[in-house]
Amino acid sequence: MSYTIEGSTGPWELVIGLEVHAQVISQSKLFSGAATAFGAEPNSQVSFIDAGFPGMLPVINRECVAQAVRTGLGLNADINLWSRFDRKNYFYADLPQGYQISQYAHPIVGEGAVEIELTDGTKKTVGITRLHLEQDAGKSLHDQHPTKSFIDLNRSGVALMEIVSEPDMRSPEEAGAYLTKLRQILRYLGTCDGNMDEGSMRADVNVSVRKAGESYRTRCEVKNVNSVKFVMQAVEAEARRQIEVWESGGTVEQETRLFDTQRGVTRSMRSKEDAHDYRYFPEPDLPPLVLEKSWVEQLKASLPELPDARRARYVAMGLTPYDAHVLTLEKETAAFFETVAKGRDAKQAANWVTGDFFAALNRLKRDITDPPVTAENLGRLLDLIADNTISGKIAKDVFEIMIETGKAPGEIVEERGLKQVTDTGAIEAAVADVLAKNADKVAEYRSGKDKLFGFFVGQTMKAMQGKGNPALVNEVVKKLLG
Repeated sequence: MSYTIEGSTGPWELVIGLEVHAQVISQSKLFSGAATAFGAEPNSQVSFIDAGFPGMLPVINRECVAQAVRTGLGLNADINLWSRFDRKNYFYADLPQGYQISQYAHPIVGEGAVEIELTDGTKKTVGITRLHLEQDAGKSLHDQHPTKSFIDLNRSGVALMEIVSEPDMRSPEEAGAYLTKLRQILRYLGTCDGNMDEGSMRADVNVSVRKAGESYRTRCEVKNVNSVKFVMQAVEAEARRQIEVWESGGTVEQETRLFDTQRGVTRSMRSKEDAHDYRYFPEPDLPPLVLEKSWVEQLKASLPELPDARRARYVAMGLTPYDAHVLTLEKETAAFFETVAKGRDAKQAANWVTGDFFAALNRLKRDITDPPVTAENLGRLLDLIADNTISGKIAKDVFEIMIETGKAPGEIVEERGLKQVTDTGAIEAAVADVLAKNADKVAEYRSGKDKLFGFFVGQTMKAMQGKGNPALVNEVVKKLLG
């Protein structure tokens, strides 16, 4: 079922493309040795090149190039062994050089594809047009002084990958799923941390609307949207605005807009520039970027397992597609699960991680990077269930004690005498005592009330404080009742 928005003239189809700016994980900037750490004092990580001093020459950062190639490979995209940097000329207070070094005509990465999955289970492929490298601008701060704007150049010159999609998305959900998947791939690759709240990943959202069967109408670009939720809201708001314009007899002008997150509307920022407005020309201070095919192959061989491949492997291990999806959403969660499941029953490990462990994270407002119980200790707890040292029920109590004390499960079981009773003699004595105290129910059971069987098992487990081995208790109850 395709997504449409109903207007006064009937349904409208959405056409959406995203340009995602992803900050490259590297210790230094794209063309200088200045540091890239987030949160430093303003203007404390700025070289002469970043500040636009005359005569300063850029030098390409090899690691930034490698990160762009890794990303391209992770997006199943073509890697261009020959690419070139261009100057994009424009004037703004936080762009001290008066131009940005970017890639325009010849990007480092060509066409690729990302497969997304929607909530109803349908899959769709979104095309990637290109990925190019460019330097970031600085940051203008307008709220520090009543009459002046301040400039922080720490971000100036930081390496960005601009990942441009084809206009293949047709709903806010598809745009959200694409951005989520792209972020997930980058985080798995270790090429961008995806921290949208820190600005290290931002999306420009291109939206247009049309009637079924029409070719594309004029699009508008909503700039610098910094969360998946806001991208989805911006798509919806901008589409509705354009529908109103078309239906009232007006014409949508191609322009750049901002999304007002408070009011849920987009507002005009500036008319959309064309390439000739930027007077692009080849960067005279940098030669073309020429890559060795063997180097690209080396990078390809060293790529980590990506989310789709890992999810397929988890399903092959016996996990449900849903559990596999949940466990692979974040790289750190998958790593935690791998440690818990290593050499153990994968399904049981998944149940514990997605069940009791996730519940504890939520309750304690903790993160997977700061877990209340280590993956190693959770694995040891599963070992105690597997070798019948404790029952599954007692394991849940031990797990809570592990959270409170930080102790290993074996230590807790020893200290508190929680070992499961597997001595059939002790179990028989407990069952016999329960049957003797409930002679009336025994008679009812023997006259055909089979459902009472669970009552006897429950009473025995209660009498043994949950320490009786459940399978043996069932066996003994059946034998003594028979």
